[in-house]
Amino acid sequence: MSTPDDYRRVSFWFDSFAASGGDLTPRAALSGAVTVDVAIVGAGFTGLWTAYYLRRLDKSLRIAIVEKEIAGFGASGRNGGWCSALFPSSDEKVAKLSSRDGALALRAAMRATVDEVGAVAATERIDCDFAKGGTISLARTPAQLQRAQAEQAHAVAWGTHDTDLLDAAQARQRLVADGALGGFYTPHCAAIHPVKLVRGLADVLDRDGVAIYEQTPVVSIEPHRVRTSNGLIRADVVVRATEAYTVGLPGHRRGCAPIYSLMVATEPLDDERWQTIGLRDRETFGDLRHLIIYGQRTADGRIAFGGRGAPYHFGSRIAPDYDRASNVFAALRESLVELIPALRGVRFTHEWGGPLAAPRDWFASVGYHRNAGMAWAGGYVGDGVATTNLAGRTLADLICGHDTELTRLPWVQHHSRRWAPEPLRWLGINASLAAMRSADRKEQRGGSPSLLAAGLNRMIGR
Repeated sequence: MSTPDDYRRVSFWFDSFAASGGDLTPRAALSGAVTVDVAIVGAGFTGLWTAYYLRRLDKSLRIAIVEKEIAGFGASGRNGGWCSALFPSSDEKVAKLSSRDGALALRAAMRATVDEVGAVAATERIDCDFAKGGTISLARTPAQLQRAQAEQAHAVAWGTHDTDLLDAAQARQRLVADGALGGFYTPHCAAIHPVKLVRGLADVLDRDGVAIYEQTPVVSIEPHRVRTSNGLIRADVVVRATEAYTVGLPGHRRGCAPIYSLMVATEPLDDERWQTIGLRDRETFGDLRHLIIYGQRTADGRIAFGGRGAPYHFGSRIAPDYDRASNVFAALRESLVELIPALRGVRFTHEWGGPLAAPRDWFASVGYHRNAGMAWAGGYVGDGVATTNLAGRTLADLICGHDTELTRLPWVQHHSRRWAPEPLRWLGINASLAAMRSADRKEQRGGSPSLLAAGLNRMIGR
């Protein structure tokens, strides 16, 4: 069994949480059979938010959460700390599957969710370093500038006028980056410390009488039953909240693809260097390349920076060794210093990573089959810090039988097609990653926007 010291090594967020006095001692494991009203598999954000809102709708509910490791061990404790209004599918794709009004309702719900997370953290006195500084997305090539302009045109066409197109000078006022031609800014994102939030939320549930069984591996999920290596849980409702780790459950191998995203963190920077860099409001940041990068200024004065680029592993395999890829970490360090030259000579102290869940259509979903007593949420493709909160509120309404604005959103009861069998899955995903890298290299040399990369983005609905 893993120890608190083992969990400190999971990510910078876990390490800094423990360094500030946070407790990573595992809660007691399940020992024997239990019967509850709602059993939740997975103690990440989705599972914890679901329990939180269920208890607020019905205090009498008996709720048990089971987790293979400890609360927050998966993507909830490894992500970039962006509590954003981003949904993995575009407005156009959401509208195609529902309606324009449905897409706008989902967008509005996501924006409100950012503030909901901050409000709950304040109410429950969870000090998660919440700072709603928005996001700056830089354009550093002519092709990226075209995408920034297209983003602004999209905002106007959809009647959402709170995305600001930036010229080079305006971009530099927020972040002094190399070669920035402009970009765009949106206020709908907060930088957070994800482990402080997820562990704080678990503590709130402890005090509220929700049973959280850690270090309890789940063998299978069935209607009204969760079979674990430590005993059977019977429940009226079973909630699957396992994100990328869903592929390890019987019958779910092709339900999503575990895509790895890796991160690095710098040492704390002094005030003089921050005066040079910017990010005074702790804006989250990235640029408009195809292979996604993302960063934030942490509350303790570091830069936590991540990106895609690690390979998909054959058969949807997940393994601790895949959390660390030296070539990807080196590329991330190089990319960050190239983006922000003021970081030359700064020491990097942490590197980590983990899998996120990508449905075949890049469309997150939440749903409940009442007759089978089975509920689920997931497929956030890395945009889950806020989306999990919306999922938790929606699942609570669905399980309690409430017809609300949330239960009528277009991602509710959505079912993504299964991924293709191997080796097609491995070939397709890794070929897409290679195409994105190639497109970014071409555009950095001054080339025109990549038609292949644009086509891939349209295909997955980004």
